[in-house]
Amino acid sequence: MPDPVTGAIVGGTQLVGGLMGGRSAQKAAEAQAAAQRDAARISAEEARFRPVGITTRFGQSAFDYDPEGRVSGASYQLAPEFRGMQERLLGLAGQGLTEAEMAPGRFAPLAGAGASLFGLGQEYLAETPEQVAAKYMASQQALLAPSRERQYAGIQNQLFQSGRGGLAVGGTGLRPGGGMGLSAANPELEAYYNALAQQDAALAASAQEAGQRQLAFGTGLFSTGAQLYDLYGRGQVGALAPYQAYLGGATGLEDLAQQPLNVGINIGARGMSPAAAQAQLTGLTGAARSQASADAYNPFASALQGLAQNPMFAQGVSKMFGGGGGFATPGYGAGVNPMTGAPLGF
Repeated sequence: MPDPVTGAIVGGTQLVGGLMGGRSAQKAAEAQAAAQRDAARISAEEARFRPVGITTRFGQSAFDYDPEGRVSGASYQLAPEFRGMQERLLGLAGQGLTEAEMAPGRFAPLAGAGASLFGLGQEYLAETPEQVAAKYMASQQALLAPSRERQYAGIQNQLFQSGRGGLAVGGTGLRPGGGMGLSAANPELEAYYNALAQQDAALAASAQEAGQRQLAFGTGLFSTGAQLYDLYGRGQVGALAPYQAYLGGATGLEDLAQQPLNVGINIGARGMSPAAAQAQLTGLTGAARSQASADAYNPFASALQGLAQNPMFAQGVSKMFGGGGGFATPGYGAGVNPMTGAPLGF
């Protein structure tokens, strides 16, 4: 069992080596943390958005930065000559809007005419084609009645003057099937009534066509009225066209003024390199770890700890302070100086 003095010396050696190694590890950890913070800062700086001001024929852009170098604002300006054009276009746009506001009153007659045609079309379509044909037939017969009466009177007068008022010819007997034959009639009156019958048949055909024409006419009134309403709506929409054209010209100049701003933003965005920043961060972090491993190594601490764990060191200390009051060297007696061979003592 080692004596107390030997144990104290060996333990003290281990303690000193451990303290020196721990202090080196602490310093290495602190240096590694600082290096990683610097790496993160450098990486963030590499990936920062950095737009640039641009000037074109139509305008220019500018960016504001805070004290830390971050973008805090952006602006653009239209070139003076184009700004004058824009003001003129906006003035015309105001006039165009005034004209558009007056459009409903100006196109109101179209809406009124369309409503009238709708009402008239309803009246025409209220009657069926058969009713129209009957009305047509009655009106035509009323129109022909005076001339027919005069013609009939003339025939009667002619028959009376010629003494043939009671003449009736053309009668036929019974039919073979037993039906009644033709009755005898006055030739002039028979011709007169046959002519009236043919005339009425022609009127009936015309009456049917009149009913069809009225139906088509009523439908056409609705179609025309709808076209007038369409013109009323399109007229109001079309009245906005000048305003929209002038306003579009003004906004087009505004878009041209924004181009420098967009170009500056795109350049700044392209200058950002997240991949390069990440690669830089990875490389700096790896370098910090490698440097930390090198900084954590303390050769004196390792030597002291290795010496304390060497059995020969413990034996030497034990011989020096334990048995015999001296130390022995191979080839010489205990307590003998290996250089001179003289006895040693304490």
